[in-house]
Amino acid sequence: MTTQEESRDEFADLKELMLDEREYDAVSSGADQPTRRRRRRRGLIITAVVLLVLLGTPAGYAAWALNAPVSSPTVSSQPPAIPTPAAATLALPAEGSAAISVAGADQYLGADAAGIWKTSGGDGPRPIASISKLITALVVLHAKPLADANDAGPTITWSKAQHDLYDKYFVMGATISPMPTGSSMSERDAISTMLLPSSANYADALSTWAFGSPGGYTSAAKKWLAANGLTHTTIVEPTGMSARNTSTPTDLIKLGKIAATNPALVAIAGTKSQNVPGAGALQNTNDLLGVDGITGLKTGNLGTGTHNLLYAASLDVGSGAPLQVTGVMLGGQTHDSVSHDVKALLDSIKAGFHDVSLADAGQQLGTYTTRWGSSARMVIRDSASIRTWSDTPITVTMKTTTPTSYQDGAVVGSLTWKAGSQTVSVPVQIEGSIAPPTDWWRLTHPFELGGD
Repeated sequence: MTTQEESRDEFADLKELMLDEREYDAVSSGADQPTRRRRRRRGLIITAVVLLVLLGTPAGYAAWALNAPVSSPTVSSQPPAIPTPAAATLALPAEGSAAISVAGADQYLGADAAGIWKTSGGDGPRPIASISKLITALVVLHAKPLADANDAGPTITWSKAQHDLYDKYFVMGATISPMPTGSSMSERDAISTMLLPSSANYADALSTWAFGSPGGYTSAAKKWLAANGLTHTTIVEPTGMSARNTSTPTDLIKLGKIAATNPALVAIAGTKSQNVPGAGALQNTNDLLGVDGITGLKTGNLGTGTHNLLYAASLDVGSGAPLQVTGVMLGGQTHDSVSHDVKALLDSIKAGFHDVSLADAGQQLGTYTTRWGSSARMVIRDSASIRTWSDTPITVTMKTTTPTSYQDGAVVGSLTWKAGSQTVSVPVQIEGSIAPPTDWWRLTHPFELGGD
């Protein structure tokens, strides 16, 4: 047996003896036990060193102590606290009745949001005024469809009887547009003239052209409403001048979604202005077009307390694809109050999507410590935030690994936060470096050598 092997065996015997002494201390009692233990430990270490020297194996002990493995650093860590986002406050209209549907945010708003998300003021039937013209357009397009958004369709020539509608609706105080006897225009232009300025004479003339008579139109409209599940909507004439043309917020949300599937109607309803030969310059009554992503659909009013808006919007909330919104407000006091309330509601939805701060670069997650006094910190490498809706719960997952080298900047894991459909991840790294034990520490701490 070599001298180094002999010294190893001798040291093992001494270590066993000293561990027996330590176990004895563990069962001892008395007020001076900690002091006795410290003194005995120092004495045993000195004794071990002296004995090994006296036994003639100092080189063997030193070789063992300077090369023996040491324990890995001890890590203590925990993920950062999860923030609680502020709840959103929706600006639902205080007057009339309203409903809104939002598609594209199911993970935030719930699966029902794409149906009817929020309502106010009840779901009873109310006069819909010129929103009736949107139904007229859909019923006419069902019978005489346009191939695409740019298709002009067949040419319509106006008779004297249709020209006389100009005077009829002028006396009634309705919105009208010129319709000279013998003049012609495309079906698409006739629908534009009916919808943009909301011309009553064009709604009457167009529906008669498509179905032969007022009765023919109302019969077709009734069948179309039933076929599309609009069972709480009543249409008695094509213009909306009659207060008997009624519907509910829920039915009108369905109507808006049906309109959104017709490319020609979407293009027409989203046009701010247009010049039509014979009818003149047309200006859309929906002055919210382009505001908060509003793309349509139709205004309507019968005077104070009966102002309405059925609208569609592509709402940009600052992350992901824009939300597809369909909304309606019935029974507003004025055109301006309806516009104000619709804009306020859409703005409150956008404001409900906010950036929540999750962590700061350099934020400490834990520590690495060693028996020989060297230490380092576990920190977040980058700042992080997440965009979410209202008080949608945020979760965090922390994953760490044992590094091969405890050096400053070494990546040792990651943090991942999730809120709704959004996910954010940042690296976790070491700040500072773990220095190896000194030779003196190794020579004077034999019982802390040997690895884990």
